[in-house]
Amino acid sequence: MNRSRTPVRVRRTGRRRRTGLLASVAAALTTAFVGAPPAQAGTPPPTAFSCPAELDGRATCYTGRDAHGAAYAIAVPGHWNGSLVVHAHGGPDLGTGSDPARSTDDLARWSVMVKEGYAWAGSSYRRGGYGTRMAAEDTENVRRLFVENFGRPQRTYVHGQSWGGDVAAKVVEVYGGRGGPYDGALLTSGVLGGGSRGYDYRVDLRVVYQYYCRNLPRPTEPPYPLWQGLRADSTLTTAGLRARLQECTGYASAPQERTALQQRNLDDILAVTGVPERTLESHLRFAVFTFRDIVHDRLGGRNPFSNRGVRYSGSHDDQALNAGVERFAADPTAVRDLSYDSDLTGRVSIPVLTLHAIDDPTAFVEHEAAYRATLRGAHRDRHLVQTFTHESEHSALSDAEYADSIAALDGWVRTGRRPTPQAVADSCAAFDRIYATGCFYDPAFRPAAYASRVRPRPGGLHWPAMTAAQEKRWSRIAGAGIAP
Repeated sequence: MNRSRTPVRVRRTGRRRRTGLLASVAAALTTAFVGAPPAQAGTPPPTAFSCPAELDGRATCYTGRDAHGAAYAIAVPGHWNGSLVVHAHGGPDLGTGSDPARSTDDLARWSVMVKEGYAWAGSSYRRGGYGTRMAAEDTENVRRLFVENFGRPQRTYVHGQSWGGDVAAKVVEVYGGRGGPYDGALLTSGVLGGGSRGYDYRVDLRVVYQYYCRNLPRPTEPPYPLWQGLRADSTLTTAGLRARLQECTGYASAPQERTALQQRNLDDILAVTGVPERTLESHLRFAVFTFRDIVHDRLGGRNPFSNRGVRYSGSHDDQALNAGVERFAADPTAVRDLSYDSDLTGRVSIPVLTLHAIDDPTAFVEHEAAYRATLRGAHRDRHLVQTFTHESEHSALSDAEYADSIAALDGWVRTGRRPTPQAVADSCAAFDRIYATGCFYDPAFRPAAYASRVRPRPGGLHWPAMTAAQEKRWSRIAGAGIAP
């Protein structure tokens, strides 16, 4: 499909139409917002490419790289409603560079936003690996790049999925103050507990797994502390990890094909950690490979994790487990740097709507309780509306619910009337008549406290995990956080 290779400023439907000059002025003004990244002077303009099949004939799509080398994808619908959704993807992916496929794949996954009339822009981030503030800056960069090439939207919303929920929440806090470029945020299936506490259950999985399985590392392999996830120079692959998990637990086999020891190991690991069987492998992958990235590549070999004082329970022999499991204490500077990078202060000034499956097997729904407690601790919970559904997925919920959610957020921003969970649930039926993917809301649901699902470490019952005062103090320390 042939399209112009040079983006043009798109005329928007609706009453508010800005001239190219006014849009250029508005774009220039965005550089004055506190925390805005450097201007991208000299960055090549976006190049048109064939939209994903889901949007064929509905939009014009563009791709390119920003000034930091982050690949991105942009879509402008044929009947643009004048508003923009800026997307923050999950992960983090662990490749060294920026994978262009990530942003184009996510454009296909959330094509419902474009079908609803919103322009869409998503960054693949400048590199793989952990770095919430880096990802937030790259998300803001793609917003600015959109403005520079297509004009300033009437309204701009940031959407984050999974770890991207933490990234988008960070965008809200760093770039989303009053008068800033963002009007609202939609956080779906978000990992909203932050880095310093949000992975404690994977710390527990890492040590409990090794207690029962003794194969990561094996007794014949060089030892390393488990908080590293994996030795920096290890050549273990994901296939190799699956083989070791299968060897120990038989997780990929039918129950009748497992040995008695495999079944007991599997039962104990699941009972103690609370990790669902169907996502055991993915959680262990994170606790191995992503922990290695965080520790070795981002924190210079320092340990941000602790399980001192944690009492494990639910196994066939808790006394032996607690006596034999590996214990370690965190390096305070590593905790500081991970916290500064990824924890949330709750300093929110714009409407935030969340959507989360009650039976999410990856980002447990109790992350939402942590986020509400964070905003409540900052006295900003009036800016938050949370919705929950009777679904059992993490990566993709109902398209009707996504369309309903962005419409509810847009209505809140336009009218100033904060919706109730019941009102959001009630409005979903109209979108389901279009998308036929179902509406599964439970307006009465409230998640239990985060500590009810994840064993808290000392001090872990108070939210926010990082206060605004701590963030300000740490920002003055040279080298604090995780480097881009």
